[in-house]
Amino acid sequence: MPERGAWRGLLLPGDCVVVAAGVLFCLYAGWHLWRGGAPDGLIVRAGGQVVGKYDLSHSQRIHVPGPLGMTEIEIEPGRARVASDPGPRQYCVRQGWLARAGAVAICAPNQVSLTLTGRGGEYDSLSY
Repeated sequence: MPERGAWRGLLLPGDCVVVAAGVLFCLYAGWHLWRGGAPDGLIVRAGGQVVGKYDLSHSQRIHVPGPLGMTEIEIEPGRARVASDPGPRQYCVRQGWLARAGAVAICAPNQVSLTLTGRGGEYDSLSY
């Protein structure tokens, strides 16, 4: 049976360079390719239909009707959130501020959703 760590003697300096380059590439890809860009707009849907498209350059509040009542969406420069929703569990309200392109908040019981648009959206398992 070979000794533990005997494989280290088989490594050449070029092997170490290739491994280091691979690690650096993975770090670069993780940092630059999987982070969302700055959002520039907001799309609001109710019942599967687009209710409105909004700019994220100035503050405003939007009220969107749904089957359970009104959902209030708050917009500030560069971000948006669901401020209040009549749904029972409040998951979309608890999600907080959305600040990256491609971010989504869904209030399923009230059939209201919001999506931040922009260049360089985030990747997730649904994008695959």
